[in-house]
Formats: sequence, structure tokens, C-alpha cells
Amino acid sequence: QEGQPIYLAVKGVVFDVSSGKEFYGKGAPYNALAGKDSTRGVAKMSLDPADLTHDITGLTEEELESLEDIFNNVYKAKYPIVGYTSRRILNDDGTPNLDFKPEDQPHFNIKDEF
Repeated sequence: QEGQPIYLAVKGVVFDVSSGKEFYGKGAPYNALAGKDSTRGVAKMSLDPADLTHDITGLTEEELESLEDIFNNVYKAKYPIVGYTSRRILNDDGTPNLDFKPEDQPHFNIKDEF
């Protein structure tokens, strides 16, 4: 909605891409990526609805390298991290993911409104 932040997730990391409204806002070219974990779509450079998921099963080595490059040099470099998806923190059964170590995660600054 107009006036609301625009969030998208890549690799379970939620970014505030509001400053890129011309790319991710309503009617913008990459709006399909917003509001979900679009890791597969980012890796494949695809806006196909079937690719707008966290699932990276079957990606090629080249697509995985592209994902790492975009994650680090676009999203982490340009946009603030505002949180993590539950898939990064929890197992499928809802139990805590013991491999999730906050100190090893990309860091974010908690905004005043949180």
C-alpha cells in the first residue's frame, strides 16, 4: 500500500527496499519480488510466479553464484536488513533451528518504531 514500507526476502533475510520504490513499488518492474522470500527468482533472474519462492532445489552452480553475488553486492550493500523469515530461524516442524546463530547473521539495526 502507498506509504507503507516495501519488504522482500532473499535467503531468509528481510530487506527494506522502500528506497528502491521505482523498482519494487506497485507497478514497478520487480514488484513481483516484494512481500515474499524470492530467493529462487533472484538466483534465476526470473519473475515467473513459480520461481518466487525460497526453494533453491535444483539450481545450477552458476545460479547459486549469481544469488550470492546479488545477495551481497546488491541487497546487503544497498538496503537495510529489518529481520529474518521464520524459515531461517525455525525448522519445518516449528522447533528452533539450532544452526541459527544470531551472531553469524547479517546484522540489522532495530528502528525506533520496532
